[in-house]
Amino acid sequence: MTTLYQRWLDAKKLEATAVAERRELEDQMVETFAIPKDLDGTVKHAIDGYVIKTEGRINKKIDADKLQMLAAEAGLSEHLSSLFRWKPEINAKAWGAAADAVTQPLLGAITSTPGRPTFTITKD
Repeated sequence: MTTLYQRWLDAKKLEATAVAERRELEDQMVETFAIPKDLDGTVKHAIDGYVIKTEGRINKKIDADKLQMLAAEAGLSEHLSSLFRWKPEINAKAWGAAADAVTQPLLGAITSTPGRPTFTITKD
């Protein structure tokens, strides 16, 4: 008789295999649909009775010390609490709504890297 614990280990192994296969399929869809690595938003494709929605994100890392220094040099320190969550994390909604004169001097503290796209597939 298979124990509960062995069943759990077997399920974890199946899960890891399924995740690896799903990611391989996603990589193939990225190639098929020529999804750019720097996609920041959503694109949809309708094919063979399926709607494939691909969402891309740009991950942003903040150098807190550099950000504070740049803000102080530009006289923008009062904007930090509304533009960033003080870890700091970027507040994308406030950042997008802020004037370029406020955001441009702070860009040197932000490193942007593409995230892995996510997919949602539904049957028509």
